[in-house]
Amino acid sequence: MSTPHIRIGTRSSQLALWQARWVAAELERLGAQVEIIEITTQGDRQQSGPIVELGLQGVFTKEIQAAVLRSEVDLAVHSLKDLPTETVWGLTLAAVPERENCCDAIVSASGEKLAALASGAIVGTGSLRRQAQLRAMRPDINVRGIRGNVDTRLSKLTTGEYDAIILASAGLNRLGLAEKVSEELAPPRMLPAPGQGTLGIECRLADELLLKFVAQIQHPDTRASTDAERSMLALLHAGCSAPVGAWGRIENGKLRLDGLVASLDGTQILRAAASGSLDDPLQLGRTVAEELLAQGAQQLIDAARNS
Repeated sequence: MSTPHIRIGTRSSQLALWQARWVAAELERLGAQVEIIEITTQGDRQQSGPIVELGLQGVFTKEIQAAVLRSEVDLAVHSLKDLPTETVWGLTLAAVPERENCCDAIVSASGEKLAALASGAIVGTGSLRRQAQLRAMRPDINVRGIRGNVDTRLSKLTTGEYDAIILASAGLNRLGLAEKVSEELAPPRMLPAPGQGTLGIECRLADELLLKFVAQIQHPDTRASTDAERSMLALLHAGCSAPVGAWGRIENGKLRLDGLVASLDGTQILRAAASGSLDDPLQLGRTVAEELLAQGAQQLIDAARNS
């Protein structure tokens, strides 16, 4: 594939476009001609109410995947944490570039760290995983849902609707907003979402030449780490409807995975961890998931789903 013309499908948010342009630049560096095509998803159209109320998984990915399958675009650039673990027939996760910061970050109105927030402070996050872990750390604060893109959420902080909000460090870094961070809630203090801080590039399974070309921007350590995280999530069958965190990384030449399942109120936190070979990340994910299930994770997941 000498000089391919590649059409990238992406959401139209500022962050999604940054991610697509980053991938485009990497592919252009390898000799491709790249066009970016914006696609509106269900999650973009419905900006009110919790994500879990929108229904099935994939509210930020399904329309883009459909465009790839219809050959309207050649590949999709996703935030990997938004991509369901269940593979869509005809598509494959072709490449996972190097991970950005996987941490969550607190952005407060006056720069306070989490411990310094006043009792009763209103903290906004749309993530059940973040909500549960925040409540476990600070049961005296008022954790509320929040929707919208990064700018929308920051504006709600500025207007005083919230005293603090929780965002992904990676998104803030990519948008040049790192100075907004009051404190990083780095793991193991707060475990991130599976795939957080990582991009997932999805292509048609039959497009062998494109798959080979795109594979050049794969980062093997990131792929192994996130494959383990997503394998854990897949076995738990939790999706976005339950507080589940995962943290995969390379330590001393081994692949290490920490997993977490929590109750929505944060009063129950189940944890498991294991190390394994970089050559079999899927088994490592299953091992950690099985330990969490043995501790009673299914009951917490069912309770969260039915709440």
